[in-house]
Amino acid sequence: MKLISQIFFLFLIFIFNSFSSENINFNEWKKNFKKVALANNISEKTFDEAMLNAKFLPKVIEYDRFQPEFYEDTKTYIGKRTSTKKLKKGIDFYENNSNLINLVEKKFEVEKELLLSLMGIETNFGTYVGKMDIISSLATLSYDKRRSEFFSNELLTLLRLIDDDQIDYKTLYGSWAGAFGFFQFMPSTIKNYAFDYNKDNYIDLKNSEDAYASAANYLNKIGWKKNSFCFKKIELDENIPIKFLNVSAKKIHSKKKIKSFKKYIKNYSELNIDNENQKIAIITPDKDIIPNAQTLSPAYIVFENYEIILKWNRSLRFALAVCTLKDKFKNEI
Repeated sequence: MKLISQIFFLFLIFIFNSFSSENINFNEWKKNFKKVALANNISEKTFDEAMLNAKFLPKVIEYDRFQPEFYEDTKTYIGKRTSTKKLKKGIDFYENNSNLINLVEKKFEVEKELLLSLMGIETNFGTYVGKMDIISSLATLSYDKRRSEFFSNELLTLLRLIDDDQIDYKTLYGSWAGAFGFFQFMPSTIKNYAFDYNKDNYIDLKNSEDAYASAANYLNKIGWKKNSFCFKKIELDENIPIKFLNVSAKKIHSKKKIKSFKKYIKNYSELNIDNENQKIAIITPDKDIIPNAQTLSPAYIVFENYEIILKWNRSLRFALAVCTLKDKFKNEI
């Protein structure tokens, strides 16, 4: 017992020293990042005020390394996010906000079912928008080496929005990755697509009016095609060349006309394809994520709209879940 106590004590010292060292390095990074911010026309006053309490958050690194997209198989991932409970909550939300949602759908040519699906998966219809200090989250991920450039740019964009009085830094609480509001917009998305829909001189992404219209505006601008396919589940022939299979969301490759893949899809006659000249790609989302996953199952053909959802969140499973929930709403609303 004494030996175990000594080992545990040494472990605590190691953890404490690691965090202390990390904090020292983070504070040094913050000094250097201030120079970068000022060189990018962020005022010193804004930087000092907004970054005063920015801290290194070890939990953010933990979340970044252990995202569900990295370990849940497709069936589990989709099932959790498209449950009957989620569907019912979305229908209730629609019934309470139908005037707004129908107006937004008409104005931006984006289906209400898609908007409900995204809001449901991102924040459970606005009931969980995150409690993390967004500035500290972005600073931690900027300091971290894995995706430093991306998060540094997001943090600079956020500081610029604060500097321009478009956002109050005191309200910035959201996801561990720095996303904000009912639809979890990153700072660059806020800058490029969010707007004051209800004309109260304030962009409030925790308000259904501004949030819904901003999400629809974003989807419209990045190319969503209303009433077009997103994906279809397929059964693949074992003779399909592996080079045609997409296992990563980073860049969808080997896009061809549907008729080019026809001979490799065993359930092709059940897909009800009306235009065989549409370009599609094939994804097998479990192959490089799940240990001992089958090479050819599950498999899906994905269309242009699927890749639009990837621009929102570059995850094969996320896009499948969004489109699945969207289709469930279509059958109920």
